[in-house]
Amino acid sequence: MIAAIEHRGLVTETAVVGTAAVATRRLPIVDRTAAVQPVTLTSPGGGILAYNGEIYNCPELRTELATAGASFVTESDTEVVAVAMANLDEHAVTKFRGEFAFAVADPTGGRVYLARDALGVKPLYYSFARASVFVASEIKALTFLGTAIHALPPGSHGWVHANGHTALTPFTADARVDVFDDVPAAIEAVRNAVVDSIRVRLRTDLPVAVILSGGLDSTIVACVAARERSDVTAFTVGDSDSPDVVYARKVASHLGIDHVVVDVEHRTVSARDVREAVAGSELTEYGDVINAVISNRLFATIRDHGFRIAIGGDGSDEVFGGYPMYASTPDDTVHALFAHKLGQLHRTELQRVDRASMSHTVEVRVPFLDPIVVNAARRIPTVWRHDGDIDKWLLRAAFADWVPAYVLSRPKHGLSYSSGLHDRVRMFRAVHERAYRAARYDLHAPLRRDFDAALRRTHGGLTALLADGGDGEAPTRLEVTLDTVSAIRWNLQRVLGRLRMKK
Repeated sequence: MIAAIEHRGLVTETAVVGTAAVATRRLPIVDRTAAVQPVTLTSPGGGILAYNGEIYNCPELRTELATAGASFVTESDTEVVAVAMANLDEHAVTKFRGEFAFAVADPTGGRVYLARDALGVKPLYYSFARASVFVASEIKALTFLGTAIHALPPGSHGWVHANGHTALTPFTADARVDVFDDVPAAIEAVRNAVVDSIRVRLRTDLPVAVILSGGLDSTIVACVAARERSDVTAFTVGDSDSPDVVYARKVASHLGIDHVVVDVEHRTVSARDVREAVAGSELTEYGDVINAVISNRLFATIRDHGFRIAIGGDGSDEVFGGYPMYASTPDDTVHALFAHKLGQLHRTELQRVDRASMSHTVEVRVPFLDPIVVNAARRIPTVWRHDGDIDKWLLRAAFADWVPAYVLSRPKHGLSYSSGLHDRVRMFRAVHERAYRAARYDLHAPLRRDFDAALRRTHGGLTALLADGGDGEAPTRLEVTLDTVSAIRWNLQRVLGRLRMKK
């Protein structure tokens, strides 16, 4: 199992206690000299902890636990999680501010305690076979069992038992919030939450890479990072004349930070890239696979430049309303749409970011999905999220004095479009289904249409789709064929256009 996810770290550590066999493939970030895993809890029963992620309120938790009598031998956040679990039991998970997934194996009881952060930034899966329960960070580590593979829902925790019984409950609740009624107060609260979230994710003695597209969200991250640290380097992926590269160059120059452009030429992207992206990402929707192809190039370069940590603007569109459909959705439906988009992030964008980055041994931090930021965003009235055609209006207003005007006025485009590579990767869509089924990822979930495509085909529109859970069926062969033909035509027209320009 551990060999299947060897790419996720640099150090393999194992422990066998009673009936529990635990292994981790760890990427050393915090206390790289003394920290070890797995960790045996000091509580009665001595569970074995395997942990993945970062807890950003570790200093505060360490102080709180030490005041209550706990002692520590390392500076790692893994030990803080272990001590919190030993002292607070299952209530500990409510104390953690960060991106995490972990398992505590009971060496005598044939059961495992699982926990995952509120939005599912970090992955965790489990499966039952051979009178045992198996747990892993990626689907590919469990497919050898040949049994159904389950994802631990974001924001949940509890016990799974070898006999197939599960007792999982949410530890987060969508409590009612007081909606902002004053624009200046809302602007200040949002700005403070975002800046604090970025700052705590920059709290490391390692250099940090900033994923910079030149759009609003990544530029906000770059602006804060440039103010906080002198050793940040921005990375941008795309065709050399793509909008992302053009804007990102201007932003990096404006901030005076080092900048690396990952120049991906159209002709270098092939079906092999798609097969590798599917195998690595385990994604069900082809729109996410397209972005994974591009992300693989990006994170390979970040790794090759010696970085273990990257920070980006992922999730801001879902939190602050960065998609056109938010502006056109009636008020009585828009809250359900926000909840759905946030609830699906763990299997779409966040899964793409996790697999693409960790397959190149890079940890990505996502400040816009910090609970503090999400809670501040939930207080924004719908009318303040958009101003006509301007998306994320309040977020733009919050950073109007930080972000260059040409970024504030730049329209929203997805990664694959603004990198200039979307229609090149689209030519190889037929590869997706074959590669997905060959990897046996359908043991976890079937292929799905992209949300936008499912919405276009749903009678009754958004309301009906959300009522059905927002799950689109797999695309038909005809859909795939027509999309592929359209992509081939687009690429041929691009080549002919360039040939005419040379004449």
